[in-house]
Amino acid sequence: MQTATPAPRKAPRPRADALRNRERIVTAAREMFVEHGPEVPLDDIARRAGVGNATVYRNFPDRDALVREVVCSVLDRTVAAGELALAETGDAFEALERFVHTSADERISALCPMVSSTFDENHPDLEAARERVERILQEVMDRAKAAGQLRSDVGVGDLMVAVAQLSRPPAGTACFSADPFVHRHLQLFLDGLRAPARSALPGAAVTMEDLRRA
Repeated sequence: MQTATPAPRKAPRPRADALRNRERIVTAAREMFVEHGPEVPLDDIARRAGVGNATVYRNFPDRDALVREVVCSVLDRTVAAGELALAETGDAFEALERFVHTSADERISALCPMVSSTFDENHPDLEAARERVERILQEVMDRAKAAGQLRSDVGVGDLMVAVAQLSRPPAGTACFSADPFVHRHLQLFLDGLRAPARSALPGAAVTMEDLRRA
């Protein structure tokens, strides 16, 4: 007599309210990390998210896990903006513009420095998120160059450095005081990327690998 092999059990899907709570925690953490830095008390994040402390720790066992989730979610939303722009318009330079302005709105310049200062920057989730950003940005820039829209002497590293610098408030000013001007200055930078180039840039196009070695 053969014994029937039990069918494998499916892992239960998270409840909708549990997913909403997780999203609220990540959103609140992103806001407070930008305002106060990565050492903001988790209790304060729980209060802003409108959940209990236990809910925060149930989703994120420690601060590193929460910071990593915030950074990865920001990177993924930025990637989605570039992909959506390509799908909607097919205009590579417009996709590049949307990527840059979304990066500023997502506070990448404030969040990304946390990666090297608070936890393992080589964590697989973080590396995968960075690779997605670099891949879509390289694709967008290659398409714009092929279409004659983007000057040929700039690289992904050039763009990332400029976005980080231009969306960061000047020293001595409050975090949000420069917000009204960020998109104006980013657009000035983007206009300078258009082909044909009006000047020759010193040095060579900067890659992400160049930045990692610097």
